[in-house]
Amino acid sequence: MAKDKGLIHIYCGENKGKTTACVGQAVRAFGSGFKVIFCQFLKTSPSGELKSLEQLGINSYRITKPKGFTWEMNEEELKILKEEHNKLFKEVTSLVEGDGDKTLLVLDELVGAYVGGHIDKDMVMEFLNNKPKNLEVVLTGRNPSDELVEIADYITEMKKIKHPMDKGINARKGIEM
Repeated sequence: MAKDKGLIHIYCGENKGKTTACVGQAVRAFGSGFKVIFCQFLKTSPSGELKSLEQLGINSYRITKPKGFTWEMNEEELKILKEEHNKLFKEVTSLVEGDGDKTLLVLDELVGAYVGGHIDKDMVMEFLNNKPKNLEVVLTGRNPSDELVEIADYITEMKKIKHPMDKGINARKGIEM
């Protein structure tokens, strides 16, 4: 395997750590001269990491509608969500096609969108199986499917031992969001 071949990473597990890890990977890659594309699925709320990435000059992409948790959405909202995710995925992957630069593509919470059926699975697998050779890809989310596990080169699981949510403390700005 060539040293400069791009690989596929999955950060999975429950609660805190997945997005933090992929933001750290994005910052490391950017500092090493990579082009970085940071994309979030299933997230529409403001978050500190996007502001920081923007200040570094890293573009981020996400949907703006519909808002809310998937389990609270009606059938029409879920349909719109899938359409928006498909459109977003096509947009960000078009930014790396045939790209000769060393590039990191972060697809934060793509695993959740994939497993939940909120994105076209065939489109995602087609891209991952045929991605540009030098492209490094990071996926995050809970419980990756067997086919995502199979295609990944790295899998890191974040395991909660203790979390403030267990005591009823909600996500705090600057720490969890």
